[in-house]
Amino acid sequence: VQLQASGGGLVQAGGSRRLSCAASGRTFSGAAMGWFRQAPGKEREFVTSISWSSGNTNYADSVKGRITISRDNAENTVYLQMNGLKPEDTAVYYCAVDLQSGHYPDTRSWRYDYWGQGTQVTVSS
Repeated sequence: VQLQASGGGLVQAGGSRRLSCAASGRTFSGAAMGWFRQAPGKEREFVTSISWSSGNTNYADSVKGRITISRDNAENTVYLQMNGLKPEDTAVYYCAVDLQSGHYPDTRSWRYDYWGQGTQVTVSS
């Protein structure tokens, strides 16, 4: 399994950014994709996740209403649309896949089997 995250960069506060995560190497019909982030000096934290099969989603409270996760099953790609970005959103964003999540995507990082390389998002004030 390979996960390729892209789309990071520098954005001003209040701006938007869309991250992508392209997955390859197997079928993902029973899996879920998650996004996590890690800011300097902080622990990695859950952002959002989505089930490939059901489309069910989970969001961290800190990003609800500002971030939307979506998937393109045909392309095996998951997107993270981030709006209203804040300086505290600055972090390295990682995508990850939980191969056995079923219809309900998990929020716990230890459930995820494979991780992408991360993409840096920097929000300037």
